[in-house]
Amino acid sequence: MRESGAGRLPVEIWVLVGAAFLIALGFGLVAPALPQYALSFGVGVAAASAIVSAFAFMRLLFAPVSGRLVQRLGERSVYLSGVLIVALSTGACALAQSYWQLIVLRSLGGIGSTMFSVSSLGLVIRMSPPGQRGRVSGLWSSSFLIGSLAGPLIGGALVGFGLRVPFVIYAVALLAATAVVYWSLRDSRLAAPEAPGELRVMTFRDALARPAYLAVLWSNFANGAAVFGVRMALVPLLVVSVLGLSPGLAGVALTVFAAGNAAVLFVSGRLSDRLGRKPFLVVGTVVCAVGTILLGLSENLTWLLVSSFIAGLGSGMYTPAQQATVADVIGPRARGGPVLAGFQMAADLGTVIGPIAVGAIAQRASFGVALAVTGALLVAASLCWVLVPEPMRRRAVVDA
Repeated sequence: MRESGAGRLPVEIWVLVGAAFLIALGFGLVAPALPQYALSFGVGVAAASAIVSAFAFMRLLFAPVSGRLVQRLGERSVYLSGVLIVALSTGACALAQSYWQLIVLRSLGGIGSTMFSVSSLGLVIRMSPPGQRGRVSGLWSSSFLIGSLAGPLIGGALVGFGLRVPFVIYAVALLAATAVVYWSLRDSRLAAPEAPGELRVMTFRDALARPAYLAVLWSNFANGAAVFGVRMALVPLLVVSVLGLSPGLAGVALTVFAAGNAAVLFVSGRLSDRLGRKPFLVVGTVVCAVGTILLGLSENLTWLLVSSFIAGLGSGMYTPAQQATVADVIGPRARGGPVLAGFQMAADLGTVIGPIAVGAIAQRASFGVALAVTGALLVAASLCWVLVPEPMRRRAVVDA
């Protein structure tokens, strides 16, 4: 395994970090336009929110298959294929002529997205030194968030040129990420699947016997519902429909959330290696819940942006600790494709249910009630972590 001089992390990790930045940048371009693009086909708020759910629903269905593909074909092949599928389906979204064409194309993108997610997270976890799992998780997550800082802001500005333009640019960014990974990792031994019996395999049933894994499934469900589902689907609609602001400011709100997230992601990841995962999991979910509830009470742009930043801070506190907890459960010298797939499926299930259920609440009651319900999910996740023992095992460094 090649290593870089920056903290003696494998070079492959830095390559994945760079590719993740490009992917996040492109995803951020699309985020402000997607709900509005769906509304342009004459559907309601709930149907527009369902566009986000459709993408996540296919991720949810295909996650177990992605885990098995990684076991058979190796991470790099699955990674490259997944990103290409998302690139092609996203480019085709720019040509959609109806709501149903758009939802089918986004659903196809969900298949590629789960292939990318499972394979890239598997590589990152397996390459991470046991004593630096939080640091690597924070670094990897930070790369997504740094891309997200610029993505929504640029995407909000691009909406003025047409709602289809961000999809074209996102497709190009994905193709660039594919090229970077292919050329950088083509000779890496990590690209090839290990020989049978070379690594211990942890099954999903084995992981379910660990209280920490049960807790991380629930908290990732709440994370998917609140951060990836409701926030991406409702905040752009809140900006336009409730506050009466321009569509471009939806991108600003999403960028401010990402800024709060990026401000603490790397630091919280490093500290979770020293202080344990639990403090960041408990406090982070509460802070994100407070910010989410305050979003629903927004009366002006300033309130909206401050609330978004608070929610982002909370998310940045618990995200690296969640990923590091999964690595702690799997342990060193082990492959846990089904365990990783289950972790991802929990978030995807939240992303599927969240926008539809909370979107319906917003349509029938108010955005304030809808976001309060979302915040309650995060509070429940925090209470769950209070009851679970610290998941990090100090002896893991020695075992490695």
